[in-house]
Amino acid sequence: MKLNDMLQGFVQYFTEGFARIFSPAKDDYKDIGVQPYDCKPYIKTEAEKTA
Repeated sequence: MKLNDMLQGFVQYFTEGFARIFSPAKDDYKDIGVQPYDCKPYIKTEAEKTA
């Protein structure tokens, strides 16, 4: 009986792990969409253009 309980616990341990890995995520993040670009574009200087 003790061996049966140990085997059952072993199988349950691994099946719960697989279920956590392969189940869909439970994260409740909001969809934030595309973020605006608010930086100045990079413009090469004269020294960089000749190099």
